[in-house]
Amino acid sequence: MAGQLEGKIAVVTAAGQGIGRAIAEAFVAEGATVHASDLDLDKLDGLDAAKARLDVTDTEAIEAFASAVGGIDILANVAGFVHHGTVLDCSEDDWDFSFDLNVKSMHRMIRAFLPEMLTRAAANETSGSIINMSSGASSLKGAPNRYAYGATKAAVIGLTKSVAQDFIRQRIRCNAICPGTIESPSWHGRVEELGKSVGGADKALSMFVERQPMGRVGRPEEVAALAVYLASDAAAFTTGTAIPIDGGWTL
Repeated sequence: MAGQLEGKIAVVTAAGQGIGRAIAEAFVAEGATVHASDLDLDKLDGLDAAKARLDVTDTEAIEAFASAVGGIDILANVAGFVHHGTVLDCSEDDWDFSFDLNVKSMHRMIRAFLPEMLTRAAANETSGSIINMSSGASSLKGAPNRYAYGATKAAVIGLTKSVAQDFIRQRIRCNAICPGTIESPSWHGRVEELGKSVGGADKALSMFVERQPMGRVGRPEEVAALAVYLASDAAAFTTGTAIPIDGGWTL
C-alpha cells in the first residue's frame, strides 16, 4: 500500500533529533524522498534520507543547498532555539539571535525553495506544502520566561499566514504547527537546568508534567503525525492555519 507522501520530495531542517527527526522519519515511512539537514551532520546518522550539514542562519549556504536539491513538494522548517527569561533577561544579542534562528531562517528557506516549488506544483497540478514550526507559546498563549521565544513564534504565525495568502492561488499551502511541551533532548536539557533551582531534576520534571492538562508531555511522533497530514494531499484544502498540538495547554 502506497504511503501518504509517495512520490513527494521533502526538505526537513533540524532533522537530527527531537521533532525534526521524528518528522523526517515519518516522511520517509510515508514514501517521501527526504533531504534531511542539521547543523550537526553526525546527528543524521541512521536516517534513510539524503543528508546535509546546514546552518539555517547562513543565506549563501541555504541558497547553495536549495540549488543542489532542486524542486521539492514539502518544506518543513523545524530549526529553532528556546531563550529562557523575561524582557529583563534578554540582551539585544539574545533578541537578535532568537529572531535570526527562529524566524529569519524560515524566510531564508522559503525564499530559496519557493520558486522551484511553484514550478513543480504547476507542472504536477498538485499543491506544495510549507510547514513552519511555531509554538503554543506565541500569539496563542503567553508563557512565563519565554519573552523572546514567544515573540519569535508569534512572528512565525504571521509569516505563515502571509505566505499562505500570497500563494493561495498558485498551489502552495503554508501552515504552522504549534506544539506544547514535547519530550525531546532540548526539553530534557531545560528540565535539568530548572532542576538546579528547584531541588533536582525529578522535581523539575513533576513541575512540567503538573502544568499539562493531559497529565503528560507530548511525543515527537505525535507532532510528526500532524506534519504528515499537512504535507499530504489529504490537507489540500488547509492553508494559513496555526494548529495547536499541546494536550489542551492553550485552551
